[in-house]
Amino acid sequence: VQLQASGGGLVQAGGSLRLSCTASGVPSSIKAMAWYRQAPGNQRELVALLRSGGGPSYVGSVKGRFTISKDNGANTVSLQMNSLRSEDTGVYYCSVHTYTGEYWGQGTLVTVSS
Repeated sequence: VQLQASGGGLVQAGGSLRLSCTASGVPSSIKAMAWYRQAPGNQRELVALLRSGGGPSYVGSVKGRFTISKDNGANTVSLQMNSLRSEDTGVYYCSVHTYTGEYWGQGTLVTVSS
């Protein structure tokens, strides 16, 4: 299984970034695709999750600013991040949840300067 994430970078507070992640070689049906992040010194936290056939869910701090979407045909999940804040800084990981396990990408760094 390979998850290839892209789109991280340096942005000023108030700006936008779009992360994308494409999954290949997934051995079973996908239950959900998600984005997590880990800020320096903090534990990894779930940012947004999109269940197959269901709606999205978000951590409270990003509601109204971030949007998760999925291209079913390409097994690609994206995270549109608007109105970025310094506290959004961290390494963002995409994840695929299947009926046989969870798979993780390598992480992409997002740095928001204030």
